[in-house]
Amino acid sequence: MEQKYRKFYVEWWKIRRSTITGLFVFIFVSGAVVFGGWWAIRNNWFVPQEMGEAPKNAAKIISFEGEVRITRAATRETIVVTKETFVAAGDTIQTQADGRAIVQMIDGSVYTVRPNSTVVIRDNSSFFGGNNVRVSLDDGQLNVRTEEQPENTENIVEMRDSETQIQPQTDASFNADDRVAEIRVNRGGVETTIAGSRTTITENEFASVSDGRVSRKEDLLPPPRLASPANMSQIAETTGNGASVVFSWQPDGPVPISGYYLQVARSSYFASDSILVDRSGLSAREFRLGSLSPGSYYWRLKATARSGQTSDWSEPFRFAVVKREASRNLELGGLSVESVGGSVFILAGTTQPGTQVRSQGNQVFAGPDGTFRLQISTQLSEAAIELGDDRGNRAGYVVSLKTAKVLRKF
Repeated sequence: MEQKYRKFYVEWWKIRRSTITGLFVFIFVSGAVVFGGWWAIRNNWFVPQEMGEAPKNAAKIISFEGEVRITRAATRETIVVTKETFVAAGDTIQTQADGRAIVQMIDGSVYTVRPNSTVVIRDNSSFFGGNNVRVSLDDGQLNVRTEEQPENTENIVEMRDSETQIQPQTDASFNADDRVAEIRVNRGGVETTIAGSRTTITENEFASVSDGRVSRKEDLLPPPRLASPANMSQIAETTGNGASVVFSWQPDGPVPISGYYLQVARSSYFASDSILVDRSGLSAREFRLGSLSPGSYYWRLKATARSGQTSDWSEPFRFAVVKREASRNLELGGLSVESVGGSVFILAGTTQPGTQVRSQGNQVFAGPDGTFRLQISTQLSEAAIELGDDRGNRAGYVVSLKTAKVLRKF
């Protein structure tokens, strides 16, 4: 035993101390590199961040959904927004039928560009402690929210021949088309100027701009209150000939109503190719629609007052027509998660063809090969994915946005 020990002792010291030291250094450095890479990926270090190239005082697109495009004033290049980015003075924001963008200005105000809208950023700068924000709404709808603002701040929306100064602590919306521009104030107040003439519009008031003047102010007309079918409800189709659905609603507020405008669509964005009902001038408070095949549907309303004022669209309700033939499991496979910056992710995977895939309020339908691609926005590290088909089959999965693995089913 003693002889074996001496042999081992001698052979051990044949290894140079520098070799052992180098081995320990190599293990330490390798571990640090692996941990650093994991930490960088987790914190989106390798995701391109265009915000680093933003000009001084540029506005920021902090959230978006659907197709949103920016035309750069400096280069005339048009880009499709795929991550949080900036908009500088002179840039144009265009949203498509399924697009929406939320922009934060230098004064802290938040601009929401609604679908099918075109907005030009005229100014977004700081000067001697004050902030100057000026945008032009060429077409579509724009919502503006301001909080407390520094002194010497100007926040102006241009429409047609008007300039509207937005006051602090204000929620207002602006609509513009070829014929008329409309201003609605839900909170706070605005001041509209045309050819030197100023009109103040305050909380719960409405006014339109046409023919170079501001119309007489009116009480703000709220959207109708949707009653039936209720949001997220299911209607059973039992005859084989499609379901018959009765849509009903009630006015909201004391303003006399002359008519209602109803839309029913297969898409939550109410894209033109998905609309099934597009009826204006309805005087009754209900509408019957027959032969609806199994699937998901959305409906919304706006009202027109006797004075001619038209409300905003109501928030859409979703309902589903289903067959009570639950017969198959809806599987989720091949899931991948792509972080495109900040809180925006793209989920991709496979399921049964034609299956509706929903998450964080957004939805898509799986293609003929079962693949889908869905963009969501969330601050959480996991997301719930709901699957549903026309036969009433449902499945739910909670997935990790870091590992793209299914954490649990529901």
